[in-house]
Amino acid sequence: MVRIGVIGLGHWGPNLVRVFTTLPDSRVTGLSDMNTDRLRQISRQAPDALAAPRADDILDPQTIDAAVIATPTRTHYALAKQALRRGIHTFVEKPLAASVQECEELIELADKQGVLLFVGHVFLYTPAVAKLKELILRGDLGRVSYISCTRLNLGPIRRDVNALWDLAPHDISIILELMGRFPVGVNCQGLAYLDERIHDVCFLTLRFTEKSMALVHVSWLDPNKRRLITVVGDKKMAIYDDIEPLEKVKVYDKGVEAPPESDIFADFHFSFRYGDTYSPRLNEVEPLKAECQHFIDCIQEGKRPKTDGAQGLEVVRVLEAAHSSLLDGGGRVGLVSALPAAVR
Repeated sequence: MVRIGVIGLGHWGPNLVRVFTTLPDSRVTGLSDMNTDRLRQISRQAPDALAAPRADDILDPQTIDAAVIATPTRTHYALAKQALRRGIHTFVEKPLAASVQECEELIELADKQGVLLFVGHVFLYTPAVAKLKELILRGDLGRVSYISCTRLNLGPIRRDVNALWDLAPHDISIILELMGRFPVGVNCQGLAYLDERIHDVCFLTLRFTEKSMALVHVSWLDPNKRRLITVVGDKKMAIYDDIEPLEKVKVYDKGVEAPPESDIFADFHFSFRYGDTYSPRLNEVEPLKAECQHFIDCIQEGKRPKTDGAQGLEVVRVLEAAHSSLLDGGGRVGLVSALPAAVR
């Protein structure tokens, strides 16, 4: 039985408490939030847990085996460092930290202490992303030309980070998973409407080698909620619509084929292919439950997590470069992965 302490009971923390209290191999024994009313309310889900406004009071290896951190981004590094130093396995919600340097320090500390560092990139545990990855690896889509991601809604508005750091980690983690390689450069542009210090709308471009790219559009100021990912291959195309209740993934046997090179204009005609569209079967599981169970399994079995510190670092590496581009008005920032290809 893995004893869990959850720190941060605002927007996402209660969902983590709900799931960890229902998993057979975990028990919530600690809860912390500076909002005492919120702490009292969520404590009803785990009445036997120690509830304290200060995280320090529950970060005790005598009472918890693992800390789950669901607090604002700027606090991730300090809280994770505190937990790791005490020999406690640590689950940090996305993004892992606010800089590449902070991520590297946490990874080094986790290795030194011999404990797990896990990052909450929940979309990598969705059946839809797993199916897209399967289609790509199997060659059904052909060579991936580009991936387009749209993540829009009217709010919630963050005050500690901009829309890039709040929303784009989801899409960056998905893009890196599907592409199977690291981008060579990024460009990012955006505007701040509500607060001149915080960008509400961002457009991110990730450039890969081999004539491939990815586009990410994130915003807090859109009238409609959209969670859409389009994968365009040279054989077929696929769409993942996370808002769709049933057929979340659809595969389109559509494409454009260029004719052989010719000096005669009349011979140069593109041919369009319009084939069948189908929705592959997905193994329906709650992604958050799958993610939390994987965390527990990795602790109990000593396995390397799918979303470990190294994977979290790669996402933050892209975010940090994109943020630099954003402040520079969209100039290109080069990127080099620090990970060997075998673990990317």
